[in-house]
Amino acid sequence: MNANFRTLDLNLLRVFDEVMAERSLTRAARNLSLTQPAVSNALRRLREALGDELVHRAGSGVQPTPRALALWPAVRDALRHLQHAIAPSAFDPALAEDSFVLAMADATATELIPGAVRLLEAEAPGVSLRVVPLNTRDPRALLDKESADLAIGHFPAVMADLTARNQSGEAVAFESHRLYVGRYVCVMRVGHPLAGQELTLDTFCAARHLLVSFSGRPWGFVDEALEAVGRRRRIVLTVNQFFTAGKVVADSDLLTVLPRHFVSSTGVSEGLVVRELPLTLPLVHVDALWHRRMQAAPGHAWLRDLIVRAAGDAFARTLAQYILPRS
Repeated sequence: MNANFRTLDLNLLRVFDEVMAERSLTRAARNLSLTQPAVSNALRRLREALGDELVHRAGSGVQPTPRALALWPAVRDALRHLQHAIAPSAFDPALAEDSFVLAMADATATELIPGAVRLLEAEAPGVSLRVVPLNTRDPRALLDKESADLAIGHFPAVMADLTARNQSGEAVAFESHRLYVGRYVCVMRVGHPLAGQELTLDTFCAARHLLVSFSGRPWGFVDEALEAVGRRRRIVLTVNQFFTAGKVVADSDLLTVLPRHFVSSTGVSEGLVVRELPLTLPLVHVDALWHRRMQAAPGHAWLRDLIVRAAGDAFARTLAQYILPRS
């Protein structure tokens, strides 16, 4: 059965959205200030219009059908855009008491959060930020589930996929903004056997390495670049934080690869030596990524502007790092 959109009661979509968000008819009814029989009746009418069961009973809640899961993102986005267009909510930073969640790695937080806090103190003292670890190079699922308002980091595969989809005319559910550009370097302790010489591809591959991996997988973009030229390195330790990497390398004979701008923030930079990598890697593009459903929300727009302004100083600092000192 095909739904006739011209005769479809859009209130049914509001009920559907709430049921999908709560996975419970009882909680959906409470949120909508309706009775549970009214919610059940609305779902029945939508089932008849769409020709799909939409949800099934599962324990004390409901389980969506594949059709419902496919339909929900479009319904939710449409309802939010309509709400913002008809009754946009005002956002006054000076009076707001909102809380926003940012997903990023520790190296990125080191660059952005100090500036963001200064702006909060000056403009929005009631707003709070919560920074959560970024444990993936593809945060789209995190944003889709609304576990974070913004994901900030280096997402080359995601950005390439979104660009390709845009160029093909395919609708995409995410927006992005480039914040700044950095580069990766090889880092070792002062007094390391390789610290007093030029780092060659042979000596780099022969050394023992520490890898920073958000997912814990002992393979990264450096290893992909090495594989492309028929080489490999030996990874003896994997950690999920850049800070940890800096501390360990400063007290061992391991090499690691860190963002150049982060080295001075490790707290042990005086015990570290920085060397050019002996292979070509792409520049590190740090992007803010968010779901399109948040595009028109005034509070979210203010948050994005805050992060862009906080990134301004970080971007300026990275410009001087393209010429890497040899000492």
